[in-house]
Amino acid sequence: MSTGTKPHQVSIGDTYRSFESDSLGLSSIQASGRLRQYGPNQLQAAPKKSALQVFLKQFADFMVLVLLVAALVSGLVGDLTDTLVILLIVGLNAVLGFVQERRAEAAMDALKKMSASIATVLRDGAVCTVPSEALVPGDIVLLEAGNLVPADIRLVETFSFRTEEAALTGESLPVEKMTGVLADADLPLGECTNMAFKGTFATYGRAKGMVVATGMQTELGRIASLLQQPDSATPLQKRLTGFGKSLSYVVLLVCAVIFAMGFFRGEGLLEMFLTAVSLAVAAIPEALPAVITIALAIGAKRMVKRNALIRNLPAVETLGSVTYICTDKTGTLTQNQMSVQELFWGTQPVSVGSGTLPTAAGDASALLQAMALSNDVALAESGPPIGDSTELALFRLAHQLGFVRSELLSQMPRVGEIPFDAERKCMTTVHRTTEGLLVLTKGATDLLLQKTRLSEVEKARWEAAANDMASRGFRVIGFAVKMLNSPPSSYSPSELENDLAMLGLAGMMDPPRPEALQAVQECRAAGIVPVMITGDHALTAKAIARQLGILDDSEDAVVSGPTLAKMSEEELNQTVEHLRVYARVSPEQKLRIVRALQQKGQFVAMTGDGVNDAPALKRADVGVAMGITGTDVSKEAADILLLDDNFATMVGAVRQGRKIYDNIRKFIRFVLTGNTGEILTIFLAPFFGLPIPLLPIHILWVNLVTDGLPGLALASEKAEEDIMQRPPRHPKQSVFAEGLGHHVLWVGLLIALCCLGTQAYALRNGIAHWQTMVFTVLCFSQMGHVLAIRSEKALLFRQGIFSNLPLIGSIGLTFLLHIALLYVPLLNDIFKTQALSLGELSFALGISLVVFHAVELEKWLKARRNYSKKL
Repeated sequence: MSTGTKPHQVSIGDTYRSFESDSLGLSSIQASGRLRQYGPNQLQAAPKKSALQVFLKQFADFMVLVLLVAALVSGLVGDLTDTLVILLIVGLNAVLGFVQERRAEAAMDALKKMSASIATVLRDGAVCTVPSEALVPGDIVLLEAGNLVPADIRLVETFSFRTEEAALTGESLPVEKMTGVLADADLPLGECTNMAFKGTFATYGRAKGMVVATGMQTELGRIASLLQQPDSATPLQKRLTGFGKSLSYVVLLVCAVIFAMGFFRGEGLLEMFLTAVSLAVAAIPEALPAVITIALAIGAKRMVKRNALIRNLPAVETLGSVTYICTDKTGTLTQNQMSVQELFWGTQPVSVGSGTLPTAAGDASALLQAMALSNDVALAESGPPIGDSTELALFRLAHQLGFVRSELLSQMPRVGEIPFDAERKCMTTVHRTTEGLLVLTKGATDLLLQKTRLSEVEKARWEAAANDMASRGFRVIGFAVKMLNSPPSSYSPSELENDLAMLGLAGMMDPPRPEALQAVQECRAAGIVPVMITGDHALTAKAIARQLGILDDSEDAVVSGPTLAKMSEEELNQTVEHLRVYARVSPEQKLRIVRALQQKGQFVAMTGDGVNDAPALKRADVGVAMGITGTDVSKEAADILLLDDNFATMVGAVRQGRKIYDNIRKFIRFVLTGNTGEILTIFLAPFFGLPIPLLPIHILWVNLVTDGLPGLALASEKAEEDIMQRPPRHPKQSVFAEGLGHHVLWVGLLIALCCLGTQAYALRNGIAHWQTMVFTVLCFSQMGHVLAIRSEKALLFRQGIFSNLPLIGSIGLTFLLHIALLYVPLLNDIFKTQALSLGELSFALGISLVVFHAVELEKWLKARRNYSKKL
């Protein structure tokens, strides 16, 4: 390609020569060399922060800076021990924050890599799939409806191929593509109809083309800077950030009051300043949003092991709020192992489930020939054929009965086609024969009958046969035919799909997944309504829905697409909450269903796999795409990918989402209760005539170790037993709802009273190291608290002490570290602690258990009250 000449100006042959490629594509060796030459096919992302920048960021918080100033002042007045300890604790805090942030970043990067798109290419003369990043100029790419265009491509073959280019050109209508040369060098992108551009997607037909630009050299790469967006916070993070700011003002005010009270009581100015600053640093939960990110990201990573890939982090939160799951049938509720069980072409259906045709059944050759020819199954040189499960079932039966597709195509080559379309619900192929052009159309029987020349009586007979098969749970595909003496003026539905003659029907069975029945029951127990949306016949959908428990015997809440089309928005809004099965529904109608449910205040998860499902997936509260059968477009629009296309996986994701949110609440409950206890201990001491009960070093130690290690381990807590028996949570519900706020206040007050009671007892009995006892009670009370809040309902011993080993390990480590502070002389000097006698230590442990038993008693009383209500 000469300099200054654009790809759309060059002929197909010259394009091949320019990139030293041909119609069979590159070899693996060529592709590897070009990947090193051109680099990966990806847009340049905003540069990431270095490890040093991430570490230094930990010191940028205002309260940490104040603490550093306090350490400096302490050093200047001669208290070097305090200075060193404060610096050590601040450093450890920075290391912990650095590790947390890098872990969250690594988890998110791993999720992004898992959801990377793939491309179908010709390499070494064979069809294969490669990551889109591995595409290089000269690669031959195969595109079909639903694919994202992975690079800038010069098209060399098109079959009714159209692309949606709104993201690049602003043009909302799909663009019809062709292969001819376009001479004008200055054509706008929207008029370069022999090109497909990176970032656009195929909406119709299929095509083959050669990659002419990758990465930043593509048209999309030229405007890549416009696409770089900062990472957005999740709704929960935003709420907690706002809460943290509000709480900061309150805490700073309380700390100022504590400082003033201590100063006027004659406490040392530096000591009170350090105490107030340390308390503010410990009490302000500035790390909460970061911890939430980690919990969500790591939880999402774990979900991948259960075949649910989270593409959009807020979806983890929203999963717990879903009230409706609208799901496809084929492959999601069923096994996607379609097999033809019956054929109909005469007067009675004929069973072919064994793969044989009864000798007395009559001549089915025309129907079997159509089944072999009218599909897009790809025949590989080695390995099984590849294609849609429906088409594979038709292909296999025809092959078993002697109708070999490759042999038929050599006799009747395909010369034209109209790909399957979700609106038409049929596909058409045109074949050259010695007698003329053979037009074969297959699709939904009811729509196919409208395209035939049959009388109304004959149509009724075929329709009755189809309904009979559908009522027995079969998916019914109809076949029709006509002959043309001369080529049509265009290969369009209006030209070819009319005046047809019916050939026959194929009844296929795709059995329900065994786990889907249990998943549906789990949904209903969790207050989630499962709804089936399918393109199948209403009778087929109804039969499968009853088998799965989506429809009860008393229910008849089924509506078809044509009926839905006639319903006004008001009529749909009135009935949508009572409908359980939608049959013969077009993808566009999914959007209506989502809107109607949302207008009724429902929170909807919608599954989809096709191009036209994208609007509904985007509009749904949680969009769910199929990882196996889903198109690139549906995957891009979705929040979650089901890697196994299984409805049970979707329900499992809801369960995991609820568990993650529960564990986040437990972390918030633990941290804020401990913070409240620390603040109230110091704030209330003067009102009881007691001296400052804790030193700044004690407060900082509790913030780093006692709060930090066990709190993070709560993320490993198992799901509550009743997690899928609760109603869905409203997404706007405060994280402090359901008693969490009250719990923080009363347990925080109880911790403070235990600490102050210990202080008063020790002072009254002349115990010199009363401050160490208060420090010990504060630490161990929080250990008891974290054990008690592992479940909001189940008592600890019923739950199993060792059912969360990371938490038990963190509590054990915290306990040993605190004992070291008490009994290692060097640490006594640094942390201003003294060794406690066995009696004093036992007293502190006993007082600390008050918090554990109080929280366990609260759970027991709630359980009794709930049991009484049920009676």
